[in-house]
Amino acid sequence: MQYRRFGRTELQMPVLSCGGMRYQHSWKDVPQSEIPRKNQENVEAVVRQALAMGINHIETARGYGTSEVQLGRILPTLPRDQVIVQTKVAPTSDPAEFRQTLQQSLDNLSLDYVDLLGIHGINTAELLDFTLRPGGCLEVARAFQRQGRVRYIGFSTHAPLHVIQAAIATGSFDYVNLHWYYINQDNWPAIAAATQQDMGVFIISPTDKGGHLYNPSQKLVDLCAPLSPIVFNDLFCLSHSQVHTLSIGAARPSDFDEHLKVLPLLAQADELLPPILERLENAAIAALGQDWLRTWKLGLPSPEETPGNINIPTILWLHNLMKAFDMEAYATARYNLLGNGGHWFPGQKADRLDRVDLSAALARSPHAQRIPRLLAETHTRLGGKAVQRLSQS
Repeated sequence: MQYRRFGRTELQMPVLSCGGMRYQHSWKDVPQSEIPRKNQENVEAVVRQALAMGINHIETARGYGTSEVQLGRILPTLPRDQVIVQTKVAPTSDPAEFRQTLQQSLDNLSLDYVDLLGIHGINTAELLDFTLRPGGCLEVARAFQRQGRVRYIGFSTHAPLHVIQAAIATGSFDYVNLHWYYINQDNWPAIAAATQQDMGVFIISPTDKGGHLYNPSQKLVDLCAPLSPIVFNDLFCLSHSQVHTLSIGAARPSDFDEHLKVLPLLAQADELLPPILERLENAAIAALGQDWLRTWKLGLPSPEETPGNINIPTILWLHNLMKAFDMEAYATARYNLLGNGGHWFPGQKADRLDRVDLSAALARSPHAQRIPRLLAETHTRLGGKAVQRLSQS
């Protein structure tokens, strides 16, 4: 394993982390007695395998159902000073509720303290306000920190870039969990801002949200050769020193295996990445055209600015991935989450274009005439049964 300094926390963070949202028994809280022995044994096997490989950062959240409770059966048996434990608690308008939930997290984990506490899902300006207002969630977290029950405080986010940047600019957080990987590099300015603040940078779900890379299209496999799409994406992320760790949401011990292949390649990133990046770019240009690739994002409205709350930027992004890299399965799953993802994945599908006039919303786009047709084509190809977030399952 290789380790990187996790910003001003000074923690030596493994470049791969053990994320805890895919091995738990249930997304809902259930009594310990109802958790099958076989599932508990699998959780413990995942953790022990992670530690055997030097992955000593164990990450979970109060919103991950039985994950905390199940980790609470094994974490107290481990040498505490050799494990970095992180959990996350969502901000609320009621600080007392946040305090109670944070206490529940610590009780579930059976630990006196956690190394890292993330304010979970600062996805909107309102949730940032709940966190920062006098007497709000951050002050509650600081009280736990003064008591020695929390070492460092950060935040996780699926927010638009401007909200992430606003949170970072406060200087209130030691680290950030955010999305950034090859197919979605929009949050790089936030990473740069976090680096200036000497914050730790943790990348959320580079394998799943980063393109369902455990089940890639044949075109993506061919373009990433001689690396697998998983190894390519890991190498792409970790070739940037500003990135400190990637979350590996392992459901079973073997899920770490492919990711470990990146470790001996990190020193060769400057040789391995350029030809792959060139092939990917050329494929995208061939499928979409250079002008579109360079300018498609310009002048696009947010869902809040769009009639019908249609998430035009996300739909066009999914259209591009489908056309350029044959990522139809991924695009379908993400598209059908629109309308059902709340502030974690905001906006609506393009299923009611005949009822809205997009001309004013698209007035600043150089592709205003073309975009409605692309939205309709994308909906026809991807529209289907609504998809829920895992935590809603």
